Amino acid sequence: MRRIVLLGIGHTNAEFVRRCADEPIKDCELVCVSNFPTVTYSGMLPGTLADQFDDAEMRIDLQQLADRANAKFVLAETTGLDWQRFEKPALTFANRPPIDFDALSVGVGSMPIGWEEQGEAARVVPIKPMQTFLCRLERQLRSAAKSGEEILRVVIVGGGVASVEVALCLQQHWAGWLQQESPQPTLHITILTSSTHVAKGMTDRSIRRIEKLLTERAIRSVTNVTVAKVDGRSVVTTGDETFSADCTIWATGAGAPPVLRKLGLQADDRGFLATHPTLQSVSDPRVFAVGDAGTVINNPSPKAGVYAVRQSPILWHNVQAFLKGRRLQEFRPQSDFLKILNTGDGKGLLEKGRWTFHARWCWHLKTWIDRKFVRQFPHPNQPSHQFSDSL
Repeated sequence: MRRIVLLGIGHTNAEFVRRCADEPIKDCELVCVSNFPTVTYSGMLPGTLADQFDDAEMRIDLQQLADRANAKFVLAETTGLDWQRFEKPALTFANRPPIDFDALSVGVGSMPIGWEEQGEAARVVPIKPMQTFLCRLERQLRSAAKSGEEILRVVIVGGGVASVEVALCLQQHWAGWLQQESPQPTLHITILTSSTHVAKGMTDRSIRRIEKLLTERAIRSVTNVTVAKVDGRSVVTTGDETFSADCTIWATGAGAPPVLRKLGLQADDRGFLATHPTLQSVSDPRVFAVGDAGTVINNPSPKAGVYAVRQSPILWHNVQAFLKGRRLQEFRPQSDFLKILNTGDGKGLLEKGRWTFHARWCWHLKTWIDRKFVRQFPHPNQPSHQFSDSL
């Protein structure tokens, strides 16, 4: 009996478990390890913030998913890899016995760059881990609103696509929140980015559309600034410019989560596990790294969920081929893909090649794609309360 262990059940590993439920791998035991009972589908997070979806819709229940595949689910914090004490390498934990494996797939995602330096500040809300982002954000907003101030200032650090979506969808959420709560402070949102434009990586046409939309929605964007620290109710840049903030959302680019350092495997210059095109670690062929957690050294791709999803069939084939001593496939990321931003108002901004559209049909297309994906997985059974800590 061989043992396959999945560390972190992100998009790629979750799809591996789903496939195991449909096509069990003969003579193999599957173990799923996560430090959260659910995983959040990132594509639906902005829409959930905008109150377009129920919280449970964007979540995959990992115990149910494991049960479907006759797999073991372990809810635990990983402390490292042990290569010496057992016949096989083993994952180690603080409060439970190690788990050895014949093949390991690491899919623990990423964290925003710089969060460790600022994460202890009381008013900073890192966008990850996504499982708790919405409840942490809601808690901070409610706390700030109780101050009695007429204006509630939110600063979003990082100007990528995720920051733009969060800004637009937060504004929509706040409009609905004001209908139910009193007092009713006015929400001011500022995006700070070190780039020359927001939404870096999109076409010039799309960026102009986004900048116009932000202006129309009175969301300020400040470019070419780097945040040095969050000090009390202020965000301070390296140029000593200060921005008042009752809540600071930390949504910078992808950085390696601390658990990757604990594994002792070769990493790229950003701390992500270095892999061959087969998704195998350059340190040991028994270890695969997928999604944000891994970087194909000779052909790196952006840290985006679409690549994690497209790695799924490669991982599914390669883990089995490795265990059987057969030829493995290589992952070849495509250079362009469909991008759809949720603008919070029932519309989406779609980019494909040189084409850009902002319309309701774009939002409906995005919703159809997202729901088609998550419909394959089980959701939490308990009644879902929006942004509940219980989830």
